[in-house]
Amino acid sequence: MKLPEKFIDEMKDLLKEDYDNYIACLDNPMYHALRVNTLKISVEDFLKISPFELTPVPWCKNAFYYDDAICKPSKHPYYYAGLYYLQEPSATLPATTLPIEEGDIVLDICAAPGGKSTELAAKLKGTGFLVSNDISASRAKALLKNLEVFGVDNMMICCEAPNTLSKAFPEGFDKILIDAPCSGEGMFRKSYSMVTAWEQNGTEMFAGIQRGILNEVVKMLKPGGMILYSTCTFSQLEDEKSVEYLLDLDENLEIVPFEMAEGFVCGKPEYTESKDESYKYCARLFPHKIKGEGHFTVLLKDKREKEDGIKNDYFIKPSKLPEELKDFLSNINKDMPSRRFEIKKEKVYFIKEACPDTEGLRILRQGLLFGEIKKNRFEPSEALAMSLKKEEFRLTLNLSREDERVLRYLKGETIDITETEATIEEGFKDKKKEGYILILVDSFPLGFGKLKNGTIKNKYLPGWRMM
Repeated sequence: MKLPEKFIDEMKDLLKEDYDNYIACLDNPMYHALRVNTLKISVEDFLKISPFELTPVPWCKNAFYYDDAICKPSKHPYYYAGLYYLQEPSATLPATTLPIEEGDIVLDICAAPGGKSTELAAKLKGTGFLVSNDISASRAKALLKNLEVFGVDNMMICCEAPNTLSKAFPEGFDKILIDAPCSGEGMFRKSYSMVTAWEQNGTEMFAGIQRGILNEVVKMLKPGGMILYSTCTFSQLEDEKSVEYLLDLDENLEIVPFEMAEGFVCGKPEYTESKDESYKYCARLFPHKIKGEGHFTVLLKDKREKEDGIKNDYFIKPSKLPEELKDFLSNINKDMPSRRFEIKKEKVYFIKEACPDTEGLRILRQGLLFGEIKKNRFEPSEALAMSLKKEEFRLTLNLSREDERVLRYLKGETIDITETEATIEEGFKDKKKEGYILILVDSFPLGFGKLKNGTIKNKYLPGWRMM
């Protein structure tokens, strides 16, 4: 791999006698991992049903390596059921390191495509609230899909610049994750296009972007809150010096240690003006020392006394629920107070208590898209299906992963019910024996179908279908 001379010089200074080992590893294949969605299933239970050969990622308790030459987890029904997220192993470190507590209000400020946000949401366990932001509306669409597949209902997705967010959420978050835009030096093995981009942009441009984000992030952290800053670069300008810039912005912030796995390399105090020893609590991940790509991570805490609660609740204008929506709600065995429903035009949203005020922001999604009211009927959303558990919907069709109807359903085809399943029709109150059924694979939701005349019309979202 041909590398820029300036980059080579910087890496020789950083790695010293270890430089040759780093260069040699760039010819090796990269590693692949999946991260279990603990919102839907425990790690222990997933390992019991996993069809893949897995080995643990040392720094993330719910992440596992797999051999992509042997198995393709992205083609398995469990992937469509949201039981795991496919993620580069080193990229699992930031979200697993940020110590999320139930009830926290959390910001993921550079969130697309959603690897970090999905893990932050899983750690919230349906409590508190997650604000996932990406300035690009097109990238945010992938973020939305990944959060919906994971079954997240306590989230908001917005597409705003950091300075707009800081005005909307002053001291608004208990925890903030910044997976900052960077020069991508740690991804050179993954994609040679990153080398070309580095030659065009260098590190200075990204350092400027990072400082612009940090200027606003400090305004949004609550007293006693925590910030996780990470990059996928080795550059001292984007790593230690960006952290030093952040510390200079707010005297209440301090670097705090986190558990480091074997092979992690401590940060370099000598790269900073202060030479403070606390920079050793930063961690660099090099691809020749761990099974993963390059990364940098540091955890910081606000020293002030912690404050609980949220600054501004989102106000839902009270409205009467349409009868067709009430009829559908009779199928759901889950606490969903009517006062938390909001109807905008024909779309219905369920918004949890901890949702912050969003006035004036560009919002892609706020809360759970529950469904859509059409002429004399209500159509539930795919997001609603993914947020449910088997026992939370009255009528279900539970298929095993070996059942050929699972793949047919995921491809958008009509599926039949067997004679042994025909009693499912008796669950409907009217004589027509038709209505919505939650389709599951091994007890995990995939989406809705609508039963009529012994067949199930496919309601799986077209944009999510298996190709």
